[in-house]
Amino acid sequence: MPQLSHTSGDFVPILITLALSIFVVAAVLIISPLLGPSRRNAKKNANFECGIPSQGDARTPFSVKYFLVAILFVIFDVELVFMYPWAVSFRELGWFGIFEMGIFIAFVLVGFRYIIRRGALKWE
Repeated sequence: MPQLSHTSGDFVPILITLALSIFVVAAVLIISPLLGPSRRNAKKNANFECGIPSQGDARTPFSVKYFLVAILFVIFDVELVFMYPWAVSFRELGWFGIFEMGIFIAFVLVGFRYIIRRGALKWE
């Protein structure tokens, strides 16, 4: 495998992009309040400015099922992210890569089967 050598000139485009990004963000944050209208009053500064009057308590409890489904989605979504590098290097990995991904998918399916059997995705 050949050795890769980097010179400081290789990073100049990255530094230029970084500097330009910081400049644009700073310019927008500084210029926006100067150019935009500023009409402050009690109604505008109130909570829930969207126009819908607030009703009830903001601390209404949510069902645990909602959070459980959200957490399960994040877990299985993150596991799918591990499949992208495998798909990119699919040909280089050969049969060993297919075997390893089979094991990984088997673990995911076992976990998914466990979730279904426990009734975590059933709404009542």
